Amino acid sequence: MKTPEKNSSGRGQRDLRVKVKTAKGRKLSSTLWLERQLNDPYVQRAKREGYRGRAAFKIMELDDRYGFLKPGARVVDLGCAPGGWCQVAVPRVNALGESAKKLQGRVIGIDLQEVEPIAGAELHQLDFLSDEADEKVKAWLGGRADVVMSDMAASASGHKGTDHLRIIALIEAALAFAFDVLEDEGTFVAKVLAGGAENEMQALLKRNFRKVANVKPPSSRSDSSEKFVVAMGFRGRQTEAAPEEE
Repeated sequence: MKTPEKNSSGRGQRDLRVKVKTAKGRKLSSTLWLERQLNDPYVQRAKREGYRGRAAFKIMELDDRYGFLKPGARVVDLGCAPGGWCQVAVPRVNALGESAKKLQGRVIGIDLQEVEPIAGAELHQLDFLSDEADEKVKAWLGGRADVVMSDMAASASGHKGTDHLRIIALIEAALAFAFDVLEDEGTFVAKVLAGGAENEMQALLKRNFRKVANVKPPSSRSDSSEKFVVAMGFRGRQTEAAPEEE
């Protein structure tokens, strides 16, 4: 029996996409999500390379572009579970000290839930909104952080306006924390919704950092509304707008 040849129309070719049957008790939306996961090249790559989720590639791409995870950097990952961002940060800041020729950095991950250990990362179960959380982090670091990053997302309500307000509130809280722990010239990286942060948030970022960019990394799904803000060159907390020159 002759094997069908490949042709431009696609006839004779196998459909390699994994399809998931709707199981009893599983909603259609859950089935579609599972099917998307199984066919997502970043999910497959994460499994091959030992990362805890596809989100690892987002911080890789952001750092490849802006270069904030430098050897010797002290990094705080807010809401770090399951730990993909910490996994990426450890080798890039030389947290394990594997390169004697480079400065050795630190990676501290904090989350409300317990996170499985990651070699080179110091993981703490902590609510970053709690009193003295910033002081605890600075004590663990032995000083201030060079990078505060967050891939946190508020629980979805299904209402676009409500979800937008929730994630803005979350980034505002993360930014307030960053103000308290960042070193001068430090970097703040956080997930936001499409369109970037609200106008007031953008103005606050621009007052406090020399450079602010809103970016959608290639590994972020095209149908996702997420973007990331990368704010570099922390000036120290500037609560009021700088006066205009005459």
